[in-house]
Amino acid sequence: MPPTLFDPPASSSSSTEMLIAHCDGGSRGNPGPAGYGAVIEDQNGRILARLSEFLGKRTNNYAEYSALLGVLAWAIENKRSRLRVIADSELMVKQMQGKYKVNSPDLRPLWEEARRRANQLERFEIAHTLRGGNKEADQLANDAMDRGMGRPSSGSSVPASPLPSSRPSSTPATSARPASQTQAREAGPPARQVPREVPGRQVLEGFVKNGVVHILEGELPDGIFVKIIRE
Repeated sequence: MPPTLFDPPASSSSSTEMLIAHCDGGSRGNPGPAGYGAVIEDQNGRILARLSEFLGKRTNNYAEYSALLGVLAWAIENKRSRLRVIADSELMVKQMQGKYKVNSPDLRPLWEEARRRANQLERFEIAHTLRGGNKEADQLANDAMDRGMGRPSSGSSVPASPLPSSRPSSTPATSARPASQTQAREAGPPARQVPREVPGRQVLEGFVKNGVVHILEGELPDGIFVKIIRE
């Protein structure tokens, strides 16, 4: 069963711009009731889509990879060729970057399919963030788990009504062409505000870990002054 898509893709966005996708997966029990959520934005911070899916009884790592696969499927189906994924699973991020080996027989098929889908894009990047930098995706994942368990939503833009079971098979991502996604319109929270561009100034995105600012894309020369705006 494809994930529920809560915002129709914005047709005015360029198919060649770099999109940013925050994705997260979780499991209550590990393994236990699992789900994932994702938020896909254009380069101006406008939300193009929110994905949310209940996965059945799965592990945390399985759910994290399912979130990544869902985002990649959306990009391919909507003919978006440039994608930056931000996730709080250090294991998945470093496996996708080739820094960690994939030893788990349960995760390897997911990793292989994620690499195959990523290779279909003109440009693919993946970066790690702390959980605080992935709040809405985390909420969507929890809402998916709530729906699958028949519980009321804990309070996001996702409808609380239960969805039909969407548990994938043991190798859920073997289809080369993503299935079409169910669409539902809903007024979600406003798009993240991006700092206003000022002539002579450059706006970069990043996050803070252990008191150090990490820039997600681009770089700054030594010796300049910066202003950090908390989201």
